[in-house]
Amino acid sequence: MKPRATILVLRGLMTWGVLTIALSSLVACATTSTTPVSRQADPSFARKLVTYPTPVPPGTIVIDPGSHFLYLVQGGGQAIRYGVGVGGEGFGWSGSATVHNKQEWPDWYPPPEMLQRKPELRQHMTQLQSGIGMPGGPENPIGARALYLWQGNKDTLYRIHGTNEPWTIGQNVSSGCIRLTNDDITDLYNLTPIGTKVVVLATATSGGPVTGIVASQRR
Repeated sequence: MKPRATILVLRGLMTWGVLTIALSSLVACATTSTTPVSRQADPSFARKLVTYPTPVPPGTIVIDPGSHFLYLVQGGGQAIRYGVGVGGEGFGWSGSATVHNKQEWPDWYPPPEMLQRKPELRQHMTQLQSGIGMPGGPENPIGARALYLWQGNKDTLYRIHGTNEPWTIGQNVSSGCIRLTNDDITDLYNLTPIGTKVVVLATATSGGPVTGIVASQRR
């Protein structure tokens, strides 16, 4: 084979090799790509009417943090069950309380320790009536509605609220108390008058209907 012909063959082989490597890279990208995480709530935590025998009276809210469910007790041994996401504060308190007040599209006031831990949050904060916080609205992490729980004249700092992250329902999350989808918290809000009794189960006793009321209180 003449030298020129040899050079042309080698160039052709090199070109084919580069193309093969490029195609192999594309195939590898295709096969190693991951399915995007769903931005929707897990359907297994959808709101539904369930059998829930319990001695507490109809109208009571029972929160089971360990199972990621909230129950609004109905008559006849039934309850409306809502899926919830549970934050660190949601696991940190158990006992009984009442709904002291409710708010639509509530403002959010993060505790000072959170702002110290996550200083980037300050860029979203502004001076509100009750301090530094984020105005209520679709971007607010507290969501569309909030129920505030008190024991007597003391705020438990325990909240039932909405979320703009529906995919976190059924999961443990880094912060917050008990979160529902905005649709579900709006439904619960409309069915819950001021003064409603709320029972929060201790995680160790979670997993079944209420048979008693835990009376511990977060210090």
